[in-house]
Amino acid sequence: MKIKRYRVDFEDTSVLKDIDPDDTGGIPDKAAALELLQAGVDRLGKLQELLYASDRYSLLLIFQGMDAAGKDSAIKHVLSGVNPQGTVVHAFKRPSEEDLAHDFMWRAVEKLPARGQLCIFNRSYYEDVVVVRVHPELLHARRGPEQLITPRIWEHRYEAINAFEKHLTRSGTVIRKFYMHVSREEQAQRLLARLDDPAKYWKFNLGDIVERGHWKDYRRAWRDALAATSSSEAPWYVIPSDHKWFARVLIADIIVKTLEDLDLSLPEPEPGKLKDLEKARRILKRA
Repeated sequence: MKIKRYRVDFEDTSVLKDIDPDDTGGIPDKAAALELLQAGVDRLGKLQELLYASDRYSLLLIFQGMDAAGKDSAIKHVLSGVNPQGTVVHAFKRPSEEDLAHDFMWRAVEKLPARGQLCIFNRSYYEDVVVVRVHPELLHARRGPEQLITPRIWEHRYEAINAFEKHLTRSGTVIRKFYMHVSREEQAQRLLARLDDPAKYWKFNLGDIVERGHWKDYRRAWRDALAATSSSEAPWYVIPSDHKWFARVLIADIIVKTLEDLDLSLPEPEPGKLKDLEKARRILKRA
């Protein structure tokens, strides 16, 4: 089944308005989605093994979205079949004092994947053009030159991000970015579920409720960030996320297609390696 993908076009500021968070891309129900997801997970596991073995490209997956949009569960389910040896996940929380002493992309740079790795950023430097835009007082926390905080600071940060991601792709890091698009109503239900289930109390943060009061500001900030930083090198995909089962299928499909397009293959053994293999075969047959 061909699944509709929701790729953001550069400078398209209507994307969040035009995509329904409740959309299921034509998949009829959760049962059908689970079958598609399992097929995607199995295929992804094989492709990730080729990525690791070929040791030429790296894959960086960036997950963003409002609180309770489903980032954690999507990462857990979509990547359930990959080999941990070639996979790394980084969750970016509130910046530390050391983070704040550097530029806004510094803490992400040191977590970039090595060749052969599949790397996940659960949140990223995009927080600094969204959260910080909604709360501009945070700009002063980095203690940088005040004269650099101008009305064009967001435009400058978009330019820095685009240049950075272009550099990465030219160096062999493939980037795909997922914005988990959840409705305000569905977010409320998920936050309430955390209050109703003692096993989910640890997930609850009163700050999430406070941030809901800035919903329109966040929506505007994400609209602008997606439009300004979706490129051919590092595209954004809007993931309708009111139905977690659909979000997971869509993400898996995009990752699989990305890796298939790389035309990965196992490395050819060197002549000396072939001799070693034959020697090992003779020794084992004598055992």
